[in-house]
Amino acid sequence: MAVGADPVTDAIERPFVLDFDPHAIDWDAPWLAGLRAVGLPLAQRIASGVKVAAALNAAGACPVRFVPQHDLPPGVAYEKFIFDTGCVPTRDNLHDFFNGLIWLHCPQTKRRLNHLQAQAIAAQGVGAVRGPLRDAITLLDENGAVLDAPAPLWQALAARDWRRLCIDLRPLWQQARLVPVGHALLEKLVSPRKPITAHVYQARVALQLGANFDEGLAQDLQPEHLAGKPFTPLPILGVPGWWAANENLSFYDDSAVFRN
Repeated sequence: MAVGADPVTDAIERPFVLDFDPHAIDWDAPWLAGLRAVGLPLAQRIASGVKVAAALNAAGACPVRFVPQHDLPPGVAYEKFIFDTGCVPTRDNLHDFFNGLIWLHCPQTKRRLNHLQAQAIAAQGVGAVRGPLRDAITLLDENGAVLDAPAPLWQALAARDWRRLCIDLRPLWQQARLVPVGHALLEKLVSPRKPITAHVYQARVALQLGANFDEGLAQDLQPEHLAGKPFTPLPILGVPGWWAANENLSFYDDSAVFRN
């Protein structure tokens, strides 16, 4: 069915089946702090029977419109479709719910990532291998996080010195903020597990949270920088204050998770 199809007919042809429980999302979790104000009312609307795409479209201004997944024509690349139409194919599942929520929260960043993907597809085609630029874009989009922190924390993270990062420098985390921007990362964190790892984006300049965060991140996303895969892995539930279990410092002795 084409974009803009009659919603009543569409509802008859395709019954609404929600593929997740909106009530299972813990909006008090630290990683959802910046998304709660928009995300909680959205989840409540979806729980009442509103489709994910419709709920996202009603949530506020956004540079794209969310449409049913079946609006994506067979054989058309997802990112190219978004670039060409301004529409995001959206399923009624947790993954696409968080994707839409990040579009609402960081619209300039998401649009920048989509433009870079579309340009790479236009130049190289879809292909069996994405290549370093598209790999990096996908990694940030799916599993990325942005850290605003004092230099000693960055240095310990880059060295993967977990003891210094999470134990010796623990008080310094009160001056830091970690913002997940990857929608697959947020999806995984609905059922928290110790091995869940974020890829922390190493921006060319310090990115500070606030009104200009989205604009600053979007401007920082340059192809040459991204192609170098500027990420550092961080087991996200090890962030001090993010998970009760890490109050017992033996939490960090698990070499299967906290490894060099």
